[in-house]
Amino acid sequence: MTTTAAASAVLSVPTADPGVAAAHYAARLAFEADVSDVHADLAAGITDVVVVDSRSDAAWAQGHIPGAVHIPTARIAELAPTLVDRSKTVVTYCWGPGCNGATRAALAFARLGYSVKEMIGGFEYWVREGFAFESARGEEQRPIDDLTAPRSGISCAC
Repeated sequence: MTTTAAASAVLSVPTADPGVAAAHYAARLAFEADVSDVHADLAAGITDVVVVDSRSDAAWAQGHIPGAVHIPTARIAELAPTLVDRSKTVVTYCWGPGCNGATRAALAFARLGYSVKEMIGGFEYWVREGFAFESARGEEQRPIDDLTAPRSGISCAC
């Protein structure tokens, strides 16, 4: 059986011109980084990136990325100039994809003149991909959720 574009939910809105699409996806990558890329940079000792956790004190204590700087979003304008080097690229994160806290934090940093990206997936996907995190109890790590990353722990190479 053949389907037509008129019956297609996907094609009910035409695709963008390939050049427009390329510009859109390039722009998204200029604004976002995923947890695997952030982890790779931290593991490699990349010093041009500063990871900032924009959540509350209670959320920070529950768990955060090792080496992250803790600046709740409401305090970014006050604390960032003394805690974050302006020559670095800031990567903000919050709870997860259902939370726009990292977006709000990225906006606050951009308004202060910082180069910034948002870590998509947030702390939730950091933990779900099996990366170690720190909490009030010390270092922790949970098993890899195979719905988010290969169980082997190797990169998905996407």
